[in-house]
Amino acid sequence: MTGTPVALCFLLREGPAGREVLLGRKKRGFGRGKVVGLGGHLEAGETPAEAAARELEEEAGVVLDVALLTPAGTVDFRFPVRPEWDMQCWMFTCSSWDGEVTESEEIAPAWYPADELPVAHMWQDADHWLPIVLSGTVADFYVEMAEDNETVARFVVLGQ
Repeated sequence: MTGTPVALCFLLREGPAGREVLLGRKKRGFGRGKVVGLGGHLEAGETPAEAAARELEEEAGVVLDVALLTPAGTVDFRFPVRPEWDMQCWMFTCSSWDGEVTESEEIAPAWYPADELPVAHMWQDADHWLPIVLSGTVADFYVEMAEDNETVARFVVLGQ
């Protein structure tokens, strides 16, 4: 994988209607206006799990124990017409945290039913890999976006 290293963590809980996942509407920066997984860039010397925990605290005000993060696989995101957007993404899930989820300058977080994701408001690729991740399957994915940087040109499950 090449590209900017990033990490995402999907918080999971049991809600009144079943399993829910925490996602957030981006308020600024890359993906502004879209509903996304919480996370971001790795800082120098950070492991992907440490970055995911730091980002969840910055974006949603919750504290995660890195030891309780469950690895969920990777996504190699490619933007052929905007290679500077390429990302290598490590994913985690977690069902234990301290604090209450709160909005930040970056993200307006909200809980969604894990089996009814708001895909109309997400990057188009999320519908390809996120249901697999939320099912508990650990997998590695390759996503290549089309020239419009919105639609998926190619999606491959690299391994499970």
